[in-house]
Amino acid sequence: MEKQNIDWGNLGFGYIETSKSYVSDFRNGEWDEGRLTSDHTVTISECAGVLQYAQTVFEGLKAYTTEDGRTVAFRPDLNAERLYNSACRLEIPPFPKDRFIEAVREVVKANESYVPPYGSGATLYIRPYIFGSSSVIGVKPAEEYQFRILTTPVGPYFKGGAKPLTIKIADFDRAAPRGTGHIKAGLNYAMSLHAIVQAHNEGFAENLYPDSATRTKVEETGGANVIFIKGNKFVTVSSPSILPSITRRSLEYVAEHYLGMEVEEREIPLTELPEFEECGLCGTAAVISPVGKIVDHGREICFPSGMDEMGPTTKKLYDTLTGIQMGRIEAPEGWIFEI
Repeated sequence: MEKQNIDWGNLGFGYIETSKSYVSDFRNGEWDEGRLTSDHTVTISECAGVLQYAQTVFEGLKAYTTEDGRTVAFRPDLNAERLYNSACRLEIPPFPKDRFIEAVREVVKANESYVPPYGSGATLYIRPYIFGSSSVIGVKPAEEYQFRILTTPVGPYFKGGAKPLTIKIADFDRAAPRGTGHIKAGLNYAMSLHAIVQAHNEGFAENLYPDSATRTKVEETGGANVIFIKGNKFVTVSSPSILPSITRRSLEYVAEHYLGMEVEEREIPLTELPEFEECGLCGTAAVISPVGKIVDHGREICFPSGMDEMGPTTKKLYDTLTGIQMGRIEAPEGWIFEI
């Protein structure tokens, strides 16, 4: 298919309207068969559940053009599972996992001319989400919902390479121990906005949240899991209050099976931070954002990997995972979903 006339190499990370979105409505106790639409607006009641009580969950994944010209998505089955679990937690009727995957296929095929060419550094970002669409005034779940998938071509999260970030230990709590920190709900991101604006105003790229119960252990940032390197060990956080990042789980597999590293998923006390050699934030948008420095209320924790470039082990992890996504490196079975 002929590609759109877009300057792929200069795309930013923002929204560009594509040809089609996918829509399915939940009414009378069931999801309808779904459809593609060229209408990218949503009309709902002023009293809709999503507006009154933030009843919405979402996902994020990407479609790529591989080295051999195929259009693929990366591990959409895990996004389907996570959206299903998120919906259940907010009393939203979950969208069936098999239908989620087919909806991704359908909407990407309909927008294939917007999937950036191989080598451009750009990708097609895919945003599935569900929201309460019917009127709710008492505090209770909505009765009707809409599942949608929008797509938009995006450039690399970091233009000119990923320079190490400086982040701070947050003054706020991200999620309660038995709250909603483990699901991808809009409400979790809303509460982080004030903290991230404050961090930016103070000259930091992100907040690193400690656990809310004791404020002595690493949890995650406002939108990413945290990884650390110590010798030949890949270390990441084990906590019931963090989002089960698909990128982080993929990096764990890459570290163990491709790079021969020892993987540790465990509690990480803040006092251990100076012992690590490299640090990164991982997620769909950037894959890995290297961290060069963490500031804990005036005390600087500087990683030996420095502030100039991604640490050597982090770079190997990044290159291997992106190589798998782009078809340059053989993928584990089931990771690459061909459109």
